[in-house]
Amino acid sequence: MVELDQFKTLMNAYEEPLAEMRDSLDLAGKERRIEELERKIEEPGFWDEPEESQRFMKELKYLKEQVETIKKLYTAYDDICLLIEMGYEENDPSMAEEIGAEIKEFEGVFEGLRIQTLLSGEYDSCNAIVTIHAGAGGTESCDWASMLYRMYSRFSERKGFSIQVLDYLDGDITGTKAVTFEVNGENAYGYLKSEKGVHRLVRISPFNAAGKRQTSFASCDVVPDIEEELDIEIAEDDLKIDTYRASGAGGQHVNKTSSAIRITHLPTGIVVQCQNERSQHHNREKAMQMLKVKLKLLKEQAQADKVSDIRGEVKEIGFGNQIRSYVMQPYTMVKDHRTNVENSNVTAVLDGNIDLFMNAYLKQTVNS
Repeated sequence: MVELDQFKTLMNAYEEPLAEMRDSLDLAGKERRIEELERKIEEPGFWDEPEESQRFMKELKYLKEQVETIKKLYTAYDDICLLIEMGYEENDPSMAEEIGAEIKEFEGVFEGLRIQTLLSGEYDSCNAIVTIHAGAGGTESCDWASMLYRMYSRFSERKGFSIQVLDYLDGDITGTKAVTFEVNGENAYGYLKSEKGVHRLVRISPFNAAGKRQTSFASCDVVPDIEEELDIEIAEDDLKIDTYRASGAGGQHVNKTSSAIRITHLPTGIVVQCQNERSQHHNREKAMQMLKVKLKLLKEQAQADKVSDIRGEVKEIGFGNQIRSYVMQPYTMVKDHRTNVENSNVTAVLDGNIDLFMNAYLKQTVNS
């Protein structure tokens, strides 16, 4: 019966957090929004605007999944409490194994929803546009940039997100000097915003004949892909527009014609590039949308410290500026310098298992 006592104490401890979560998740509000969307779908002409209708369908699917998960959590809580009471009444210690398994599943759902409550920023639900730049260090840094790109690709696969490469610049020997890609999925920006900053790698370089330990850096910038038309006027005189031939190793992901576009916003120095679309016109449209998003965020955040939070601080890609270190020699450890969270399984982290760091960052951001 000791186990039943422990289970009861554990479930009692969830009572207050569950009540707080119920308010944060706004179940009633989500159900009202589902009803609104379902009525909207029935309206004549709903499918006349494909892009807008797809956004509504995407929102409806997401809300239904959320509501189902929330209800599952609270039903599971009631069921577990009932099982514990049955265990006491029947004086049956053998029920402990079943209850333990139910609690483990309940805790997994609870933690997942708790993270969802942290993704409440204005742009968290948006897709994300990620840009990785190799730092100084030549081939080793270019290889490190490509390793980061693979890490985020694997993370995205696990989340069920899709990736579209927008721009890719090969390294001189191997890897990539720079890559920009769009990550499509629910709360993609909410998760990936935690990756903004300088990433540091320490390892025995395979490109160093002397087998010396080397330190390499790469920067990661993340902005939300705001889909709606942005009411931002940009003077043509403020733009420098270059066309060039796509040269990426992205295979089918990039368009290797002279239709690639690079736009520099002269007043701010912001540079955006796109080479994935099939025409110069479409590449320019996509690049302009990316630029407008960055300018919108800068405009909304008037104070310099908030500006750096949105667009990523413009820091040198080098020593002392890293947000996270990935050490493979002389020991193995990944450490996030903002949260002090560590993981000794570097291989797993580089294979996309970065939820530990993202979740810690989200919790820290909310608490602060």
